[in-house]
Amino acid sequence: MTKAEFAVRLQNACAAVIGAEQELSDIDARFGDADHGLTMSKIAGAISGAVSASEGGIQSMLDDAAMAVMELNGGSAVPLWNTWLDGMQENAPDGNEIDVEGLKAMFAGALEALEDISGAKVGDKTMMDALIPATEAVEAYEGGDEAGLFAAAAAAAEAGAENSKNFVSKFGRAKSYGEQTIGTPDAGAVSMSYFFRGLAE
Repeated sequence: MTKAEFAVRLQNACAAVIGAEQELSDIDARFGDADHGLTMSKIAGAISGAVSASEGGIQSMLDDAAMAVMELNGGSAVPLWNTWLDGMQENAPDGNEIDVEGLKAMFAGALEALEDISGAKVGDKTMMDALIPATEAVEAYEGGDEAGLFAAAAAAAEAGAENSKNFVSKFGRAKSYGEQTIGTPDAGAVSMSYFFRGLAE
């Protein structure tokens, strides 16, 4: 996959998140402060703008995206997405091509970077409920084409986000609502699933 092809997938991922802004805010309004949709639209817009303007290779493009997110204000999602993107760029190739093995290394490194600052696991009702299954699907993928890898990751992320309905919130403002949060998915997991769905388009 070329840098240009990867850039299109990243743009589609950002568009999917931006398109879900109202849904994400509606979810967040139930037990949070109703700003997740707006925060994620800002993050997606920053990533999209950086990807469009990037003139270097794949690593440089992802570094530009991470830096653009880091410069944003507001929302707990900002440092988490910055860390995830920074983990991606640290494990991405310098040049303009990336293959399935390269994508596996990139996503594994990105999750590891995020796990270093977040203690959240699957079942804690966070973005990790979508991201960990998606990353595991990437790792387990045995095909040779990138499209199949992204499709597998998207399916796992969507299933993880849906499954977050069954958990009690253990982080953030929603934590104080305890078992009342069962039945509502985690907004961060849902936004992550939209990002992966866009990557697969």
